[in-house]
Amino acid sequence: MKVSVPKEVKNNEFRVALTPAGVRALMLSGHEVTVETGAGIGSGISDEDYRAEGAIIGADAASVWASADMVVKVKEPIASEYGYFRSDLLLFTYLHLAAEPELTEALLQAGTTAIAYETVEGRTGGLPLLAPMSEVAGRLSAIVGAATLIKPAGGMGQLVPGVPGTRPASVVVLGGGVAGTNAVSVAVGLGADVTVLDTNLQRLKELDALYAGRIKTAASNSLEIEKACLNADLVIGSVLIPGAKAPKLVSLDLVSRMKPGSVLVDIAVDQGGCFEGSKPTTHADPTYTVHESVYYCVANMPGAVPQTSTMALTNATMPYVSALASKGWKEALAADAGLAQGLNTHGGKLTNDAVGIATGHDTISVASALSE
Repeated sequence: MKVSVPKEVKNNEFRVALTPAGVRALMLSGHEVTVETGAGIGSGISDEDYRAEGAIIGADAASVWASADMVVKVKEPIASEYGYFRSDLLLFTYLHLAAEPELTEALLQAGTTAIAYETVEGRTGGLPLLAPMSEVAGRLSAIVGAATLIKPAGGMGQLVPGVPGTRPASVVVLGGGVAGTNAVSVAVGLGADVTVLDTNLQRLKELDALYAGRIKTAASNSLEIEKACLNADLVIGSVLIPGAKAPKLVSLDLVSRMKPGSVLVDIAVDQGGCFEGSKPTTHADPTYTVHESVYYCVANMPGAVPQTSTMALTNATMPYVSALASKGWKEALAADAGLAQGLNTHGGKLTNDAVGIATGHDTISVASALSE
């Protein structure tokens, strides 16, 4: 199979979808790999590093996309890339279609077969291709939140750990999943007063046992969210419904009553966000003010730490890339029910019910797509 890796084009997105190790693995299996020139530079990988493993270095995005049977990316394509879609193309990347109606329409119009990292399920459950970036985003959320709390960044001027004789910052984490757990880990390490809310009481028990009383836990409901946010200096939203839009847990009315200079970091913004008023921002211009609070809503947070993120992501994606390249998408999906859950579009039809509800499209089953 001809596998292509284009350079990421989102604002300050420095990750790349394959490492030289991934190129070597594909080449040893008899596949052809083309990498757009400069695609790995942001992650510390040169064209020569790829060339040394047998990759072809493509001169530009158009030729890289055109030569591919399968394109492997990191972030969802943006409008400038929609023209590269075609019916005989397999696209494997993050898509987040529930929050991207224009991208959904472009994929359907082109008839592209698109498999989304974020809806692939593991053999024992979970979302194995979302997890590594959720780990990065979760840990980074506490760090950028702490940085945004300082006065020059627009925050209230609070030092998260405080110093002797002063109180530490109150950090509230909404959601105890992968991202939330990692946010809690760093916030505790920074010395914050941490509260985590989740609807899963078993998860709260696990976190309580893990931190041995160093954090507070609360069952997530509208009243507890309100109480926690009104007391918070930093709120981290990390709630995910696989494939669907994130629920709005914090209303604008609640934000208007929060402390002036408080900070809200929305990890779920690429799924629509879990704060009312959330809208995607970039690393170049990451924050904006809502009432008197500061929103941080960068949709590709892990892109800021590409040397970590690229390695973490490709460690998880490479087994699936290899399977798709070696077996073809139909056989690979038929052999792995979890990978089959990643199929979002094929032949002009949508195959993910949550995306269909969010975008207003009818859907067909994955089984129907595989039988065509």
